[in-house]
Amino acid sequence: DGDTGPNTGGMGAVSPVPAVDELLAHRIRADVLDRTVAGLREDGVRYVGVVFAGLMLTSDGPKVLEYNARFGDPETQVLLPRLRSDLGRLLAAAADGGLGTIEPPETVGAAVTVVLASEGYPGRYEVGHPIEGLADAERDGAIVFHAGTRERDGRVVTAGGRVLSVTAVGDSIADARERVYGAASRISFRGMHLRSDIAARAAEEERT
Repeated sequence: DGDTGPNTGGMGAVSPVPAVDELLAHRIRADVLDRTVAGLREDGVRYVGVVFAGLMLTSDGPKVLEYNARFGDPETQVLLPRLRSDLGRLLAAAADGGLGTIEPPETVGAAVTVVLASEGYPGRYEVGHPIEGLADAERDGAIVFHAGTRERDGRVVTAGGRVLSVTAVGDSIADARERVYGAASRISFRGMHLRSDIAARAAEEERT
């Protein structure tokens, strides 16, 4: 919690991000994404697919940490549950070169994702521990994404450092946050740990 632990892969996500208003979103598109696409074209690259820019928001504006040509997690796990447009239609339109001819994607509500990790991660950790409560979490309306799991003797067990991602959607960030932590509390495995402050600042900014 509080960014005091070792650096890891994403331990949670929130959508939308209150700090990214319309003005900042326009700046990110113009200064980062549009220039990236223009650079690819100048190099003769006709790229069709996902461009994921990992950004840091600084006092000097957004700074690019990395690019990925894929859907990332937990970022995608917090975004797609809010999508009300047909994802398949969007992907097909991108592949066919007709993305500009359809309506922009529609999103609703807010979502929060929390990662459940093995004890010791991102250092050494044990695997093979049975996971309980998956069905209970999903009955609460959450979506449970499997990252580091496998099936053994008919049971789901841990098989990685970042074991599961739990996502919940709500009318507000605060609502989604309450739902996701409620669902995550129904899941257990030996040594399980998670951040308890995912989206806490965003929920506070939403209220103000």
